Amino acid sequence: MNPNFLQTPIAYLKGVGPNRADILKAELGIETYRDLLHLFPNRYLDRTSYYKINQLQPSGADVQVVGKIIHLKMVEQKRGKRLVATFVDDTGQMELVWFRGHKWIKDSIKINEPYVVFGRVSQYGSTFSMPHPEMELLVQHQQGLKIAMQPIYPSTEKLSAKGITNRVVSKMVQQLFLESRGLFPESLSPNILDELRLISKTEALLNIHFPKNQELLARAQFRLKFEELFFVQMQLISKKMLRKQKIKGLPFENVGENFTTFFENHLPFELTEAQKRVIKEIRNDLGSNAQMNRLLQGDVGSGKTIVALMCMLLAIDNGFQACLMAPTEILATQHYNGLKELLVNMDIKIALLTGSTKKSERTLLHNQLENGNLNILVGTHAVLEDKVQFKNLGLAIVDEQHRFGVAQRSKLWHKNDTPPHILVMTATPIPRTLAMSLYGDLDVSLIDELPPGRKPVTTVHRFDNNRLKVFGFLKDEIKKGRQVYIVYPLIQESEAMDYKDLMDGYESIARDFPQPEYQISIVHGQMKPADKDYEMERFVKGETQIMVATTVIEVGVNVPNASVMIIESAERFGLSQLHQLRGRVGRGAEQSFCILMTGHKLSEDAKTRLQTMTSTNDGFEIAEVDLKLRGPGDLMGTQQSGLLALKIADIVKDNQILQTARYHAMQLLKNDPRLEKEENAPVLRAFTKMMANKTIWNYIS
Repeated sequence: MNPNFLQTPIAYLKGVGPNRADILKAELGIETYRDLLHLFPNRYLDRTSYYKINQLQPSGADVQVVGKIIHLKMVEQKRGKRLVATFVDDTGQMELVWFRGHKWIKDSIKINEPYVVFGRVSQYGSTFSMPHPEMELLVQHQQGLKIAMQPIYPSTEKLSAKGITNRVVSKMVQQLFLESRGLFPESLSPNILDELRLISKTEALLNIHFPKNQELLARAQFRLKFEELFFVQMQLISKKMLRKQKIKGLPFENVGENFTTFFENHLPFELTEAQKRVIKEIRNDLGSNAQMNRLLQGDVGSGKTIVALMCMLLAIDNGFQACLMAPTEILATQHYNGLKELLVNMDIKIALLTGSTKKSERTLLHNQLENGNLNILVGTHAVLEDKVQFKNLGLAIVDEQHRFGVAQRSKLWHKNDTPPHILVMTATPIPRTLAMSLYGDLDVSLIDELPPGRKPVTTVHRFDNNRLKVFGFLKDEIKKGRQVYIVYPLIQESEAMDYKDLMDGYESIARDFPQPEYQISIVHGQMKPADKDYEMERFVKGETQIMVATTVIEVGVNVPNASVMIIESAERFGLSQLHQLRGRVGRGAEQSFCILMTGHKLSEDAKTRLQTMTSTNDGFEIAEVDLKLRGPGDLMGTQQSGLLALKIADIVKDNQILQTARYHAMQLLKNDPRLEKEENAPVLRAFTKMMANKTIWNYIS
């Protein structure tokens, strides 16, 4: 087979032509033979059985019947006409009916010739009828590819309107198999094929489009899913290996005075074993002569900031600068204030750069960065601007990285001649399944224990009619000197409605918690930043006991004395958001509570979310449920959903296959990093071709 055969434009396939090619491209993205070959069916209809007319049932199932048309007539009806054919076999008769395309059908039908008809049967009185059947002369049916199970392909209204029906698409695929003589180059090594008892590439493609039976279909699906995930993993793992060989890292050889002084004299609490382990992993990376690219995962409140600071001190001890980038101004400011407090007794210069930094301050800041007087820069996207130049950036830390696009991250690489070490932090636990596919080229560290003295938050679900009891509980907590958050959902489409919800809520709370006994802060997106900060500040200082807010407080606010989080209309929040909000309490030594308030009307998904929240505090368990409910695209946000535009595999449902694929890709690259062995020639060929055609999406994590 000509190696470029599958690159042929689809217009050249017999039966397609330029007009159909344009529609196929616009509607299904099909431009080449390869694209058509990889348009896999959504489902299949079983064409293995033939029914007699006297066996038919009005079951709504599709059936096929062999017989002859003995009579055709046009019947007038209220609107337009219908064409009716009398169809008979040796057991009885039925009707075939068409409501459109009469002339074409009438001209093409052969009376008294044996046909195979296929379609859904309905019953009127004692007569069965089949509207718009698929028809084929018995002779042709016996000569064609034996399709036991009929594939049903993805389609759109436009395709149907232009006459590109399922049958037409199926015919195109058959034509493609005829032209290729059913020979497709193998892309996996004989070892893998043997070990996993996989069918060949050609057999798999034939049986995914035209399966002989259920068993062969299942084997074809497994083979193609495995292959797809295998090559995604091959790319991620080979990229990681290549980066470690090629991209030399800045050598951090010393554990110097700043790191040691801070560790011995200024640590606010004893590090957990998990924090020590992670710092050790990072120190090994930084001293290894290769550029570090590490993902640090840790649940809300697990102490990632201290780890980040200690890594920055290592950079400073080795004569480099460090920066920490956060997705919002609130979070950047909070990181800045937190770090400043931790470094108060040390001679380290730290500055904050956000969109609202004044011009005069910026100029000063730019100068200090360029002459090396500034050791640590904390900021938002503003850090990425070209004007921001470092003297020698050694470590870049990105917080809540899923909120930054790929292009933004790559800008950090170019702030130095030698790319800085990169540490990516997230409190959004990424399920292992997804981490293996999205961040397979990063090393992953995990802080999987909370600092000592932290008690897990108790979470309960209460219906609106229990509100008075809930308010009674709040009064008891406030008497003990605790503080409370009450959060309302923010639904982008209607800020007016959110505002009303929030204000109605605020008024009813103000009635139940009257002044001067109780003081209430309120924070929402339509307030001026200065007012927001003022209200936050009052709550932080303990001047107000209740903070009524929209989800503005989802990330970052740290008030150890706040022990209750009430989430109103909890069914309107996603799981990861509920988990993030719950992480705002439980930061002190006291027992904390999260109360999920809802009405009685709940969807099945909402019930699952609430049940998950009340049964576990484990962010990873929650993320796995979230992934099952929402799918990978949604979970990673728009800029990354495209990464997983898989044709046949599903990283949630096919988690086991993904793990098998990753294992085999790792083994292969370990034993033959350059794919030079004879037996791996098919893998090398397929991999090189995919990289050239960019069919494995090239992404930097």
